[in-house]
Amino acid sequence: MTMIKRILQVIDAMSEMAGSVGKWFAVLLVLVGTFDAVSRHFFNAPTIWAYDTLCMAGGIIYLLGASYDYKHDAHTRVDIIYGSLSKKTQAILNIICSLTLFFPLMIIMLKLAIDWSIKAWVGHEVMFTSFWYPPAAPYRTLFALGLLLMILQALAQLVREIYFVAKGENLD
Repeated sequence: MTMIKRILQVIDAMSEMAGSVGKWFAVLLVLVGTFDAVSRHFFNAPTIWAYDTLCMAGGIIYLLGASYDYKHDAHTRVDIIYGSLSKKTQAILNIICSLTLFFPLMIIMLKLAIDWSIKAWVGHEVMFTSFWYPPAAPYRTLFALGLLLMILQALAQLVREIYFVAKGENLD
């Protein structure tokens, strides 16, 4: 059991680190957005790189923040019925939904994201939403990494839920 707890702690630490890194992309998002708006409106000098940078920074915030949100149970949920259930029933519902909905979808998305990332590295792919054409591979790799971290955090939560249902106490 000590080994399982240690693995869960490592996964939790990775999610915390991902959240810490992801929050700095929010700062980048604000700085780039401000710079672009000021240069465009006050100096009539729009940038060719701001749009792609904003899109990539927003995506990185979302993807690196996903495992952090999952760890802290901060993701969006409609609690009309769920909140009135007992902790054990909530855990059972979480297990069922994770195994039937979450993991199949996320595993497919991870496989596609890895393929997408490899294709971008091998083909030296660039993003073509603007005339800047930044390389796509680093962003697509972070996309896959964010999905992997979220799946790992979901696995950690699944282990905790199964333990709670079986033993009636929290694993941590």
